Amino acid sequence: MTAFRSQMTAPFRTAAPFVIRAERASDVAARETLLDLCFGDNRHERTCQRLRDGRAPAAGLALTAVRSGVLVGTLRLWHVSAGGRDALMLGPLAVAPEARSLGVGAALMNAALMIAASRGHGAVVLLGDAPYYARFGFEAAKAAELELPGAFERARLLGLELVEGALDGAAGMIVATGAPERKVRRRKERRLPCAA
Repeated sequence: MTAFRSQMTAPFRTAAPFVIRAERASDVAARETLLDLCFGDNRHERTCQRLRDGRAPAAGLALTAVRSGVLVGTLRLWHVSAGGRDALMLGPLAVAPEARSLGVGAALMNAALMIAASRGHGAVVLLGDAPYYARFGFEAAKAAELELPGAFERARLLGLELVEGALDGAAGMIVATGAPERKVRRRKERRLPCAA
């Protein structure tokens, strides 16, 4: 497995730089706090989250943005079947409020799509704001015949082909296909015999 080592910095010289890197186990608590801040308490009830529950992100496609040692952005991609076609589901993308004007979201998107393409993935689907994601090439027409297992707004279901024709004929339900999430096992503490 190839680690993503490219560092991207904020586009403004006056801004403190940020680094895009592979997510680490030490990022989990900060990532979850950021997701709660950005998406609220009900984020676990959303349709796309239910596709991700119990699944591990695609290999090499869980990214974080770090600025001055603080996690300020996160993006993950997940294996799905998009109406019978292998694809990735993008999300969630979250950026801390204080870093939203620095290009963190765009840098995470560009890095994720570059890595996905370099690993041979053919397509990415997401549920999100069409005007924001259009600049990365996402469009509703590529996902027009796809469905999600729950409530969603049709205009927000978007697709992007990394390989031309990867979503041709894709119709039907988007279902999770990724590997189950590995549970972190706590090591049992070794107990020493007690002296009486």
